[in-house]
Amino acid sequence: MSAARTVHELIEQQAECQPSATYAVSAEDGRRIGYGELTHGCRTVAAVLHRHGARPGDIVSIVMPNGLQTLRLLLGAMHAGLCVNPINLVSQPEQMRYVLMHSDCRITCVAPEWEARVRAMLDGIGREVTVIVVDPDDRTLPGEPDQAARAPAPDPGAVALLMYTSGTTGQPKGVMLTQANLAANAHAISREHALVASDRVLAVLPLYHINAFAVTMLAPLAHGGSLAMPARFSAGRFWEQVASTRCTWINVVPTMISYLLEGAVPSRTQTDPIRFCRSASAALPPEHHRTFESMFGIGIVETMGLTETAAPSFSNPMAPEQRKLGSVGRASGCEARVIDAALHEVPDGNTGELAIRGPNVMRGYYKNEQATRDSFTPDGWLRTGDLGHRDADGFFFVTGRIKELIIKGGENIAPREIDEALLQHPAVREAAAVGVPDKHYGQQIGVCVVLREGHAVDEDALRTFCETTLGRFKTPAYFRIVDDLPRGPSGKVQRLKLAPLFDTAKAA
Repeated sequence: MSAARTVHELIEQQAECQPSATYAVSAEDGRRIGYGELTHGCRTVAAVLHRHGARPGDIVSIVMPNGLQTLRLLLGAMHAGLCVNPINLVSQPEQMRYVLMHSDCRITCVAPEWEARVRAMLDGIGREVTVIVVDPDDRTLPGEPDQAARAPAPDPGAVALLMYTSGTTGQPKGVMLTQANLAANAHAISREHALVASDRVLAVLPLYHINAFAVTMLAPLAHGGSLAMPARFSAGRFWEQVASTRCTWINVVPTMISYLLEGAVPSRTQTDPIRFCRSASAALPPEHHRTFESMFGIGIVETMGLTETAAPSFSNPMAPEQRKLGSVGRASGCEARVIDAALHEVPDGNTGELAIRGPNVMRGYYKNEQATRDSFTPDGWLRTGDLGHRDADGFFFVTGRIKELIIKGGENIAPREIDEALLQHPAVREAAAVGVPDKHYGQQIGVCVVLREGHAVDEDALRTFCETTLGRFKTPAYFRIVDDLPRGPSGKVQRLKLAPLFDTAKAA
């Protein structure tokens, strides 16, 4: 069977090869969708959307939490050649309204609890938008026909996904990913992790997150595997859900790992079927990596990617002895290099900006030609904005974002170095460092710390600890104990949002 070039082909090929095999199962009630049923569902979804005026190339916004019906909607729209725009449900109302306005969507599918809010956001938007209310767990769509004709296959170059990034400043940018981008990445993920039809992943990340969209929803279509879908992530129910749905791998972000480390240790019966844990979207602190593997007996494969690359672009090998702690791995499904400010490739071991080129890289930003031009080098490499280096074995290490780099007294300090030092303290669950303006040094180091439940520590103790582990120069000048850290939908800490917490320090 030749590799599918579109999401449409991914679905059709599996339906032809194994129509009775399970594609998705609800972790809540055990309800299943088979591959044959999925294809039928895609056609009926397309028929409903077409009845409401959608035509190939049109954008359909989805304002819904996870559910089997949410899966059918996303896949059915792409199968029919439409472009889906999953809305981040935890974004601020003004950002959500901006996305609905900027996306040019003609149809918006909303969960019942979102209907009133979305209608209010669409009021005065300047165009007519049809709102379809859909329960994410319903078996059928409102007005769904019993039979529907097969839609024409979309072109591989057609835009299938419009997903907005949640920047720390300014309005979010709409990333355009084609049918070919998504299909190529689904195959790359399956190959990288040696996934087969008997593999099942627990889909705890929200589908408006590129990791969940590309890895837990689309990758199983490439190898004929399946996914188990809870309504949401629950640290307390996580291992029970893994066991009851017979998952063989798990796909999480570092935040989830930190919560699991705070919970009860599962039984061997619950964890034995798990071949590996895939950690993605943000750098995993080595301390959490080691503790997770020791506590649960499950190896972690650390990966990394961007919305602009349809999720993963780097991955550690499957063989445990070949993985490198603290590395996001080698280039996966694409090419990667490290470049300097002049856009020239730098030698291994030197720090610079990570750049990516390959079939998974976005077409560009929707209605933002300047941002698109700024994001690519003249010879077609995507500039990620991530700082890091490559070692002699081809493994990449990410030390932070260019715009988040702390420059104290002319010396570059990677925030992650401060974070990881503090995570070695027994009372610290999470830490995030940020630059604080300073009239003498240019910037000082401020750090926000989340404590482990039942632990207490004061600023003097943390400062003494940092002086021992980091030295006096890199010891933070300011500490703030906080309940939580601000994060984007991918789980990445939005450091620049922490800066206002240090305003009183700047004034002093």
